[in-house]
Amino acid sequence: MYRTISAMVGKGSVNHNSRKFKAENVNGERSHLNMSYCNEPIKKVYHKLFDEALERYNARQTRTDRVIEDYYEKIRSGKQEKPFHELILQIGNREDTGVDTEAGERAKEALHRYFQEFRQRNPNLHVFSAHLHMDEATPHLHIDFVPFTTGSKRGLDTRVSLKQALAAQGFKGGSRGFTEWTQWVESEKKELARIMGAFDLKWDKKGTHEEHLSVLDYKKQERSKELAAVEESLSQKKTELALVQGSIRIAGEGKTDLEDLKKKLDKDPEYQLPEPGAMMSARTFRARFAQPLIDKLKKLLKEVLARYFQMTEHYQKASWNNRVLGKKNADLENENYRLYEENQSLRKQSREYALLKKVLGREKVSELLYEAQRGAEKKMSKSNVRTR
Repeated sequence: MYRTISAMVGKGSVNHNSRKFKAENVNGERSHLNMSYCNEPIKKVYHKLFDEALERYNARQTRTDRVIEDYYEKIRSGKQEKPFHELILQIGNREDTGVDTEAGERAKEALHRYFQEFRQRNPNLHVFSAHLHMDEATPHLHIDFVPFTTGSKRGLDTRVSLKQALAAQGFKGGSRGFTEWTQWVESEKKELARIMGAFDLKWDKKGTHEEHLSVLDYKKQERSKELAAVEESLSQKKTELALVQGSIRIAGEGKTDLEDLKKKLDKDPEYQLPEPGAMMSARTFRARFAQPLIDKLKKLLKEVLARYFQMTEHYQKASWNNRVLGKKNADLENENYRLYEENQSLRKQSREYALLKKVLGREKVSELLYEAQRGAEKKMSKSNVRTR
């Protein structure tokens, strides 16, 4: 069975995940099938992780305004880091992996085994709340964690940092569309795909939702590839066009050669009959001068005619290819211009997207994207219901 894998950034609603309150899309009669792995209070987690580091940090301060009374509140009210992060993993969708289907049961077991290995694989992500839900349309797993780094030279020596936590696990950011987060999520999806194999489920990559994937960067990359391909094709066609034009030039030169030959026949002594001598008989003159010249002219005429017809045919073909390639060349130049304009537009949108992340923050933009995606899926689902 081929199934997609969705990895999404959650809102981090711990009360919803633990079912202290239930949303409209929750089937309460199935809630007993959910699996709850842990559910620690977030403030207790902060005390456990950071109190010793906080004490060391405050002991070094000489100014009271730099002393941190409550590290959790400092992070919660700050703008640099989120207090915690949530990853939601789902196998398939409601159409092919519903909670009450055989595929849904396999997905549940795969997600369960995946979580059993999650902590060992991610030592810098402290999981404090994790729940596998079987009371919504499709089995899915919520994992809430606090990312932390140790040995820091800035601020607390053990502090909250998603970037540094993932870097410590080997995920170092490259481009905007290939951040630590996107690398880590892709790695986790591969781990889930590996586990799915034990339950006769295979990863169908075509329909996956790449969380934090910059669609604009992806489109820009694809358009750049198309643009390069068009430019290469354009270069090839220009080369072909130059060859055809060279053939036409050669054919034209052949025509010029024929004209030169005509002049040669008119004036070159080699092709002129001498005046017969006074005592020379007609038979002798014919045998010695006339017949050799006739034979020479016949041979030359055959060569000239063969070359002429060959060059005429070549010329016609070259002229036709020239017209065809000229049109293709124009079409490719138009396509090249179109892709260039589209690429420029995508670059502009990408800059605007980057500015939006800079102003609102990466996590806020992720939440907005997640909400938009869920809204689109709901509309699509309602549309499918109406068409049925």
